[in-house]
Amino acid sequence: MINDIKKDAQERMKKAVEVLGVNFNKIRTGRAHPSILDGVMVSYYGSDTPLSQVANISVLDARTLSISPWERKMVPEIEKAIMKSDLGLNPSTTGDLIRVPMPALTEETRKGFIKQARAEAEHARVSVRNVRRDANNLLKDKVKNKLISEDDERRAQDEIQKLTDKYIAEVDAALAAKEKDLMEI
Repeated sequence: MINDIKKDAQERMKKAVEVLGVNFNKIRTGRAHPSILDGVMVSYYGSDTPLSQVANISVLDARTLSISPWERKMVPEIEKAIMKSDLGLNPSTTGDLIRVPMPALTEETRKGFIKQARAEAEHARVSVRNVRRDANNLLKDKVKNKLISEDDERRAQDEIQKLTDKYIAEVDAALAAKEKDLMEI
């Protein structure tokens, strides 16, 4: 019973850290990386479809992405979708290959991206703390219904707090790595 609560809390905290990693991938650094375009949706036969499902995205060099659409008629749609996204990218087309150069980050844009990364990290911390709160509330309910003793509750709360500290440390480490990555020139 207590182990189930702890296991569920650990899985949910782990999921919060994984979501943070996905969100960090969407924040652009100076280097080209295909995951930057994960949020770009393209109009494909009238429905919005992720770019990765209508084209092959690869890295040409450290500062350029290459997009090869599977259908030639998708080239203008993909260009339009990339320009409409708020990534600040300007694609250039040569035949049926789209090149997306990554502009160099200015100090101002770096600080903006760091601010965005810190906000994402704070969301992850809040998620981890919410999981802790939910687990502690479940333990309190078990004590109230006399299913576990107060000593068991206290021990379980200590273990859940250790889990919380562990995952918040992971969030902080991921944030520090992303900030370091953003500040590299």
